Amino acid sequence: MKKIKTLVAFSAASLFVANSAWAAGTWSEARSDAMGGTGVASGSYGSGVLINPALLAKAQEEDTVTVILPSVSAQITDKDNLQDQIDDISDKVDGYEDVIDDLTFEDILLNPVGTLNQLQGAAGDLAGELENLRGKTAHAKAAAGIAVSIPNDVLSMAFVTKAYAHGRVSSSIDQQDIDYLRGIENSDAVAGAAAIDAAANGSDAITRNLNSTASGRAAIVSDYGVALAKQFNLGEVPVSVGITPKLQKTWLYNYTTSIYTYDSNDWNSSRYRNDDTGFNIDAGVAADFGENWTVGLSGQNLVSRDIDTKDIRITNGRTGETVSYKDTYQIRPLVTAGAAWHNDLITLSADGDLTETKGFKSEEDSQYVGVGAEVRPLSWFAVRAGYRADVKGNDSNVFTGGVGFAPFNRVHVDLMGLYGEDETWGAGAQLSVTF
Repeated sequence: MKKIKTLVAFSAASLFVANSAWAAGTWSEARSDAMGGTGVASGSYGSGVLINPALLAKAQEEDTVTVILPSVSAQITDKDNLQDQIDDISDKVDGYEDVIDDLTFEDILLNPVGTLNQLQGAAGDLAGELENLRGKTAHAKAAAGIAVSIPNDVLSMAFVTKAYAHGRVSSSIDQQDIDYLRGIENSDAVAGAAAIDAAANGSDAITRNLNSTASGRAAIVSDYGVALAKQFNLGEVPVSVGITPKLQKTWLYNYTTSIYTYDSNDWNSSRYRNDDTGFNIDAGVAADFGENWTVGLSGQNLVSRDIDTKDIRITNGRTGETVSYKDTYQIRPLVTAGAAWHNDLITLSADGDLTETKGFKSEEDSQYVGVGAEVRPLSWFAVRAGYRADVKGNDSNVFTGGVGFAPFNRVHVDLMGLYGEDETWGAGAQLSVTF
């Protein structure tokens, strides 16, 4: 798991460097994440700006300024142990090249059987690793958010900085690599010719015939905005509306290289990185029906944007052909509806995306639904649980849970964790202070 952990750490670190949310979409808030990723209707006024800006206007008379410093989270999916296998590939390649580089004409003449056996064994091991690696992917997400919420009877306001990141590592195995290596493994004649070529020209004589690639794609989107919210009565129904105009900066990483030289330390190289800055907007509405019911609707990133990665070109050593690797990151409106039932002891919530969650064009879209519950047996302690599913079936379904502590109702510490199918796990934490 070394490289995927490096990716998560790199993504999370980048969020903070960018002055910066894990969720299915564009926000992260530990309480809501623990409740199945719900929060469009059940979020609190102090954290609502991260989810649905309309919730900012739902502060009570006793509520004061709330500061989130910060909310952070990360998630990993690696059902195929891809990163372990890429590490194995690197080890096998090193061993394979050592065998080739040590070959001499003297070895071939004096010990032809031993020389061929050693070369054939190394080729077979590497071919097996490539076959195991074919078609596999790993995913990681990381996020952070900071918010200062200031309630007011006339117009509530919040300053918010949030960021979300996700990355994917995948392999593209060239069948001709496997065929070439199996040919060496299974034929003394082919192995002999390869050994003579290697003795004369070194490891390049053989490794130039290996052209499988590994791709690492990552996007970090950072928002800097000011939210405004107002509550008014529509008949006898209190209705809150909110809006967050924001500056949005995006960093894209397109690390594509030979699988035999893949190194996660190269992710941040300027050769593979580009950025883009633009304007976007979030908006939302929430309404209270009686004392116990709240419904809400949020729209994140209402301005669509397409941003291209850098164009990375790799030359095929076997054919001499140059292949272009490029992708496009899609920022699209994400509209989510939610409902919550609540009293002094318990909150029940449900959210559903009305639009798809986009990402890189090379990836499948997702669309999430979630349910959650919070029980508050003590005024300073809460227990939470939930479930989130992708109705498109392209992301892992997960169970979530967490706890919240609020000593003196001033300092709030929220913790969450999740586990789901395809070896998906994650965790998050949030610290907020009410003045």
